[in-house]
Amino acid sequence: MTMTLTEQVAKNIIKKLMDGEDYRIEIVTLINAEFLQYTIDFFKKIIDAKLKNKGIDLDWYKKEFLNKNLPAEDIAINSGLNKKTISNMYNSATKEIVIEASNEHYDTLYQTIQSLVDGEEGLNITLTLKFKGVSVDLNVAESLIVINTLAVKRAALRGGLWSTAGKRVEKPLMLTLCELYGVSEKNYKIKVKSKIQTDEDFEREIDFYLTDKGKDFLCEVKLMGKGNPESADAVIARDSSVFVADKLSDTNKKQLNSLKVGWVELRDKEGYKRFNKVLDDLNIPHKEFKGDANKELEKIFTKIFND
Repeated sequence: MTMTLTEQVAKNIIKKLMDGEDYRIEIVTLINAEFLQYTIDFFKKIIDAKLKNKGIDLDWYKKEFLNKNLPAEDIAINSGLNKKTISNMYNSATKEIVIEASNEHYDTLYQTIQSLVDGEEGLNITLTLKFKGVSVDLNVAESLIVINTLAVKRAALRGGLWSTAGKRVEKPLMLTLCELYGVSEKNYKIKVKSKIQTDEDFEREIDFYLTDKGKDFLCEVKLMGKGNPESADAVIARDSSVFVADKLSDTNKKQLNSLKVGWVELRDKEGYKRFNKVLDDLNIPHKEFKGDANKELEKIFTKIFND
């Protein structure tokens, strides 16, 4: 079963952000869990493929794992590439392009590994895989091919989850802040831009607006760690009015202040409370919150995740 940034993980991230804690362990845990499950499943496929192709050389791997009937993403990963890299290289990621690029890359990788192995005299490594009483041995070259594939897969998982974390948490995080400060539903709106692999609302890429008297104020969420001076570029490009971030540098804050953009730094002590100032400055009707946010979160989550 493929793991995703689930509703529960989104809740955990928001809890940590509202508490001024680092949320990254939630993403790292997901990466580890999915990668380890992938590794186990991949090893099982290796055993099956090697047994089915006894008596032939390393081409058993190419025959089984670069098979054109496999999904394009799997073919790319198995060759030591990913679809994004292929798309950047060829300005296309159609299956035909993926198959061609993957086979070319695999052949080059295979030659590189063979040259490396031939040049290492006396090196003898055997990777033994066992499952349900059946075992297969992989020589040095075969082991390096498998290790390389696992490395590429982990990098792909890591990049995918980190790049989508902010998008998938943006809506529930902004709704949480609005609920905490009693912002009426008529004073915010959400525009869905696209879906990200799933039909779950909280995993849609959205634009979130605070709104009042016909004026819309675009809100930008960036879970980016300590920002650099260029971090406000996205705000400028999108003409955002509100910037909610994990961390902001002093330079970021000066930039945002000069642009008259309301900002919230969640990693600051009780950083979420600055949302009250943002609402005041935009004249968005709300109620000042002075209670314990943690005590309110479960009640808020019940509403925003079940709507």
